[in-house]
Amino acid sequence: MDLHEQRAIILGCNGIGKSNLLESVEVLSQLRSSRALSDKDLIKNDSEMAVIYGQIDFTDDLKVNLFRKGSKKIYVNDSLLKKQSEIKNYIRSVCFCSNDINIVKSEPGYRRTWIDRVVSQLEPIYVELIHRFNRLLKQRSYFWRSESFQKDQSSEVIESFDIQMSLICTRIFRRRRRAISRIRPYVEYWHNHLSKSKEQISINYLSSFENIDEAEEEEEVISNQMVDQLQKQRAIEALTGKCSFGPHRDDIEFLINDISLRKYGSSGQQRTFILALKMAELDLLRNMINLPPLLILDDVLAELDMNRQNLLLNSVGKESQCFISATHLDTFNQSFISSSQMIHL
Repeated sequence: MDLHEQRAIILGCNGIGKSNLLESVEVLSQLRSSRALSDKDLIKNDSEMAVIYGQIDFTDDLKVNLFRKGSKKIYVNDSLLKKQSEIKNYIRSVCFCSNDINIVKSEPGYRRTWIDRVVSQLEPIYVELIHRFNRLLKQRSYFWRSESFQKDQSSEVIESFDIQMSLICTRIFRRRRRAISRIRPYVEYWHNHLSKSKEQISINYLSSFENIDEAEEEEEVISNQMVDQLQKQRAIEALTGKCSFGPHRDDIEFLINDISLRKYGSSGQQRTFILALKMAELDLLRNMINLPPLLILDDVLAELDMNRQNLLLNSVGKESQCFISATHLDTFNQSFISSSQMIHL
C-alpha cells in the first residue's frame, strides 16, 4: 500500500479488515497491539508466522516477523536488531481506539499498560526494564513455593531478590512518575480545548510503596525505602507466594474537580478525557523526540459528538501522518476528504 498524503482514510464496511490494517502499523511501530493479548493472536489461524513490512521515508526498510513458536524478530534494512526496542529510533506512533475508554473505566491494569506505553515511547530502554521486572517477579514467586525455601527458609536468597527488586522497581517508579509530570500539562491544555469548560483535572500516580516523598528523585534513597517495605511484607508473602508491593500493584488516578473520573465521571466526561490524553501523548512525544509520530485513529469518531469530532479532525494530520478508519464519510467535511488519501477495502 503506497501512502502519498499526510492523512489516509481507510474506508470499508464492518469486519472487512480496517482495524487489522491499522493494527499492523501499530505493531510495526510499537511491537505490540492494543487489541491482542499475544503475538500468536496476530497470526492467521492456519499459518506458523506472519510478516509486517514497512518503508520509512523511502530510506529504511522495517520488518517484523511473528512466530507461533518462539519470539518475534525485528529487522532494519535486513539487519536483525539485537535490542528490539531500537526500532523506536525509526518509527513511533500513538494509537487511539474505541477500547481506550477502559483506561478510565476499568481496572488498574489498563492504566499501568497505558503509562508503560507512554514511557517506552519516551525511553525505549524501559521495555527491557519491564521484561526484567516481570521475570524477577515470577522467579521470586517460584522461590516461595520451592522445596529449597520449605526446607531451610534461606534468607540470603530472598535478600538478594529484595535488592534486585528494589533497584528495578525504583527505576520503573521514577520513569512512570516522570512521564506523568511531563504529560500532565498537555492533558490540561487539550482537556480545556475540547471541553470548553472550567473543569480542573488532575493526574496522580498512586504507588503501592509507602512513605515515598513525591519530591524525592534520588535512586539510592528510594531503593532503600523499597527494600525496607519488601522486608516488612515477607511474612505475608511467604504464605501467599505473591508480592503485594511494586509496579504491578500501582495505579493512576484521574480526577475532575477533585472527584474520581472513573467512579463519578459521566460518559461524555470520560470520552473527552481519553481524547485529551491521546492528543497529549502525541504532543509530548513530538516535542520530546523532535519527530512527529504516526497517529492511528481506529473507529473512534463514532464515539464522539459532532463538536469533538470536528475539533479532533481539525487537529490531526497537520504535522503527524494520520491513519483513520471509518465505515462512511458522513463525519468528514469536504475539505478534509479532498486533502486526504482514500483507501477503500
